[in-house]
Amino acid sequence: MSLTLKPRTQVRAKISSVGAYVPPRLLTNADLEKMVETNDQWIVERTGIRERHLVDKGVATSDLATEAAKCCLAKRGMDASEVEVIIVATVTPDMLFPATACLVQDKLGAKGAWGFDLSAACSGFPYALQVGAKLIESGMHKKVLVIGADVMSSIIDYTDRATCVIFGDGAGAVLLEPCQEGEVGLVDYWHEIDGSGAVSLNMPGGGSLHPATAETVAQKMHYVHQDGQAVYKFAVRKMAEAAETVLNRNGVAGTELGCFIPHQANKRIILSTADRLGMPEERVIINIDRYGNTTAGTIPLAMQTALEEGRLKKGDLVLLASVGAGFTVGATLLRWEF
Repeated sequence: MSLTLKPRTQVRAKISSVGAYVPPRLLTNADLEKMVETNDQWIVERTGIRERHLVDKGVATSDLATEAAKCCLAKRGMDASEVEVIIVATVTPDMLFPATACLVQDKLGAKGAWGFDLSAACSGFPYALQVGAKLIESGMHKKVLVIGADVMSSIIDYTDRATCVIFGDGAGAVLLEPCQEGEVGLVDYWHEIDGSGAVSLNMPGGGSLHPATAETVAQKMHYVHQDGQAVYKFAVRKMAEAAETVLNRNGVAGTELGCFIPHQANKRIILSTADRLGMPEERVIINIDRYGNTTAGTIPLAMQTALEEGRLKKGDLVLLASVGAGFTVGATLLRWEF
């Protein structure tokens, strides 16, 4: 028996299209003032959020992910049948199994695709982006759909003012394809996890440790639990460290970036990181005021905002950065190619 191995292909991956979707229903700070002990000034000063979008009953993560994917493919002028891989970053899957990627594949009609879900909370999109890029770089795939989508309202306790003011629902998708001659695409990344932070941000119920019972429901274990101060301190430090690490090892200064697209967790965290990188605010994409924290959806949603506002242009060096539950940390350097 003889085995013929394919030669290793030297290919770079690039983002070739972006799509986004948020449900139409709004939850404003004024609405929250009627639900919990809080006020608009307090929320805006501490988070930068003014409103967030929430799904109606019966709308799931796969629905948002599918709409974002349809938008992304339509902009590329590509049929879903051409998609080879679907990766969905989410912490709010429609159900524990099958994977949300399977449901998206069916709703899109992407008959030739395989795929899977990736769980890394707010760092889910940059993590999934790198997995997709490596599939392109391997030479085995040419069209990979990477989606960040979460219906955070499904796991938020709207009597807990520590969490209910922060999160919203939304999805974003990008298409990854091989670079053409002269293009650079994704340059480098830095990822890190610190599992000791798991106690500071989690949803304790519903897994194998605490399966759903009447008791876990009564104890509100199926909602997000957060130690806000611990998360804030870690995020301020680590988002900047991850960003500096990936820039320094590629010889890039913050001032050379055309655009900084961070995870939208907190406006103060974003501006602190930008200041440390020496980046002017006009080159930092912030849309947390309109969407809140959509977890895996924030970075692709912010990409869409940057494109709509004309602040992301072909040839720009772009930095992505995130910190999420886990704790997870990620930073990505890329050149925008369309």
